[in-house]
Order: sequence, then C-alpha cells, then structure tokens
Amino acid sequence: MDNAKLLKLIAEDEGPKLDFKMYLDLDNESTKKELTKDVIAIANSYGGRGHLVLGVEDKTKQIVGIDPEAYSEERIQQIILNRCDPPVSIRVESFEIEDRALSVITIFRSHNRPHQMRQTGAFYIRRGSTTDYARRDEVASMLQQNSLMYDELMPVYHAKIEHLDMTDVNRYIKRLTGEICREDCQPLLCDNGLLYFDREDGVYYPTIGGLLLFGVHPQRLLPHTAIKIAYFTASGGLKYHYINGTIIEMLEAAMRYIKRRINDDNYPLAAIEIALCNALIHRDYFDVSREIVVLLSAKQIEISNPGPLYEGTPLNNVMRAPMPRRRNNWLYHQLVFIDSKKRFTRYNRGVQRIKQLTNDIGKAKFINMRKRNLFKVLLPGVDAVKK
Repeated sequence: MDNAKLLKLIAEDEGPKLDFKMYLDLDNESTKKELTKDVIAIANSYGGRGHLVLGVEDKTKQIVGIDPEAYSEERIQQIILNRCDPPVSIRVESFEIEDRALSVITIFRSHNRPHQMRQTGAFYIRRGSTTDYARRDEVASMLQQNSLMYDELMPVYHAKIEHLDMTDVNRYIKRLTGEICREDCQPLLCDNGLLYFDREDGVYYPTIGGLLLFGVHPQRLLPHTAIKIAYFTASGGLKYHYINGTIIEMLEAAMRYIKRRINDDNYPLAAIEIALCNALIHRDYFDVSREIVVLLSAKQIEISNPGPLYEGTPLNNVMRAPMPRRRNNWLYHQLVFIDSKKRFTRYNRGVQRIKQLTNDIGKAKFINMRKRNLFKVLLPGVDAVKK
C-alpha cells in the first residue's frame, strides 16, 4: 500500500471489502466489538483482501485524520485476536495525506472462513456497505468450501430408514461389497454415508445424500431438491412443471419432459443433459430457498442452480481442469458408481463440452453469481436451430 493506492481507495464507495471510519475509541469495549465485527464481516465476504480506512468520514470522504499512535498494529492485532475465532490475518499501516495521518487495516483473504465473534458465537458478513449477521446457509456454505462440513452427509432428523428404498440400497450394497444387506447392516450404511448414527439418542437417520440417491419421494422431506421446469404458454404466461425423485430419476424424467417440450430432433439435447448433471452434482444443498430451475423459451434455455463456483475458481480453470473441484464430491463418486448409463463420467469437463455441442447454433454462456448464490447456464433456444 502507498499513498497513490490509498487515494484510489478513498475515491471508491464503501462495499463488501471496503469500509471507512472517521474515529474509533479503542478504550471503549463496545467500539472494540464493533471493530471486530467489521473485520470478521470483511474476512467472511467473497473476494480478495479488504480494507478498513481510519480517519476518513464515510459519507463525504473528507479526510479528518487520526492520531496514529492510538492505532498501533500491536494493539489492533490484540483486539482482533481476543475476539475472533479463528484468527483473521491483518496488517496495519499509517500514511500522511493532506498533512493528516490515516491508518489502513488490511484484512487478508481468508482460507479459514467462517470467522465468528468469540464472546457471542455470531457470524457476520458484509451486505453492500453494511455489516450484517450471516444467514445459516451462508455459514454452512463457508464451512463446506473449507472442507469443514459436507452437506450431502448431513443427517435428516425428520426422516427414517423406511424413507429409503431398501431394494435399491440392497442392490447397491451387494454390488459394492458382494454381500446382501441384512437387518443389522445399519453400521455398514453409516460407513458408506447413507445413514448417520446419532450417539445422543441412539437412532440411525438417513443422510441428505442417502435420500437423494435412494429415497422414496425424497422431496417430501427435502422439497428444495426438486427440478422446476418453466415454459411460456401461447398467451405469454409462465407455467411450471415440477420433477421429483432421486437424482437419477429426476435427471431422466426432466430430459423426457424437456425433449417433448422442445420437439426438435436437431436441437443438441446433450448440452441440456450435461448442464442438468452439473447442476445436480454441484448445487448448494444447504440453500433451501429454491430448486434447480430450467426456463424454456424459443430464444433461450436457462439452467440455474443454487451454488456458484467456489471463490478463487475461475471458469477458465474449470474448463481446462481434468478433475475440477466439486462442491459435493461424495455425491459425485456415488453417482459415478450407481449410474448404469455412465453420464456423470461421460460428461466430465462439462462446460467445455456444452460449448462444443452448441457451437453450430449459437454461443453458450455461463454466469457465476456469488452474491445471489447462483450459477447459470444460458443456451441458444429452439429458434436458433431453425435459422
């Protein structure tokens, strides 16, 4: 950081990675907590390093200056360290602009998210220029990104073993181990991720992944895991068709329905199937607010799923990587094992394959929307085939 870079920062508006403070009374306990909240929120927010500039009025950007001795790095480090878990890496620097002293706290990009306030256990995140509590799904997503939690292996406490299709489970276990799944095979199902044993109440519960692979109508318990297909009627209104079932059942039913709606043998349906395979594998199953959505129109086909690419994973890297990082790695490997049509291995490096399949009719687009927790695939519509 130098004066030129600092002046550029001051010219910018506050946002998820930038905050201005005119003055902080570090002898005041509530101010120490507010400082820690802002540092935690910036560290937990998407993007690279962030900055907290001290000595600048946030509305007018007027440089008012501070006493730099009151904001030593040692003192600020100690305040943050005592109140934040895990610790956030910061740096404190002093500058002089317009004969006034300023301090800049640089909050480095964190690979240990989510950070929380020790005293309260609260998690914070930046929403635009304000600090807010992180929602449950946002905390879960951060835990998952850092391999601290796997959503497909989480138990569903309102489910029972009876909600699994044991005929399919037995077929899976026999193929996996060569043995028949007997009445006392719950520990074996636990070892393979289909069940979770709660030691406190001594009960076995199906996992999210177990229900998605072998559940009997899993959307009764996990309604957000459906596929919603939207299309325009002759009058211009939108109609919706919901696809339920296990992942493989939904994939096959969705493709049958989409094929009937498109009704054109020249359209590269494999591109849609690849996009759906990717959506079902990579969707954020912690986000219970929406399903995978397929929007069919004459000009464009849109497939969207909750769960953007991980931070620090550019789309170009995903296209080139032979084994890209997956959000639900356990689920992917199970689908590779149980899918007799081998779609989840055949469609590896799916983004690149989608571009190849649609190259003759138009350009496929891929939109990574971290703020909305969405990933979208935009394909040419049926009209593109008729040109």
